[in-house]
Amino acid sequence: MIIRKIYDFENAHIVRFCSSKRCRTSIHGHSYKCEVLLSSNFLDNAGMVYDFGLMKQGIKVIIDSFDHATTLFSGDSDEYKNDIKKHSKRWIEIPQNPSAEQFCRVFFILIDALLKLTNMQNGEKNVTLHSIIVHETATGYAQCFRDDAYNENMGKIEIKDIIFSSEILADLGNPNFFTKLKNGDKFTFPKDC
Repeated sequence: MIIRKIYDFENAHIVRFCSSKRCRTSIHGHSYKCEVLLSSNFLDNAGMVYDFGLMKQGIKVIIDSFDHATTLFSGDSDEYKNDIKKHSKRWIEIPQNPSAEQFCRVFFILIDALLKLTNMQNGEKNVTLHSIIVHETATGYAQCFRDDAYNENMGKIEIKDIIFSSEILADLGNPNFFTKLKNGDKFTFPKDC
């Protein structure tokens, strides 16, 4: 069975090397929608794949960290990256160009790790990330499956290479969230959400 939850976030970027001149040469933003699809062949003690309330405690935190932020490509010029960091408190640096396709892959890798590190407390079993869909516009989206997320032919993405600004980490309320994720530490979310 598959369940789906949709999240909204606002984000700015430049997508270097793309065909569209405006996209590759100008900072611009989008009102993104991100769909997270989870699957399992089991249901928990309440008859659910995974409680939507639990998704607020981890998955929503990941998506929300990109809200009202600028996403930077680590391969861009230091001059550009440093200027953005100087003028924007909320930024994320990722190891690939911030296209909708790469956003899918980044979210997949972060959420997949979170699910693997979560201590399930209500009979959840074999909950896996089916796919991520990122809508960049009302008419255009990218969808990422497991094979895409870890496909080095699409560029390597590792959690350790995703850097969040100190402002984003402070906004989390739990600034150790991404440190725990990077270190592979276990997560236990309160059962009462």
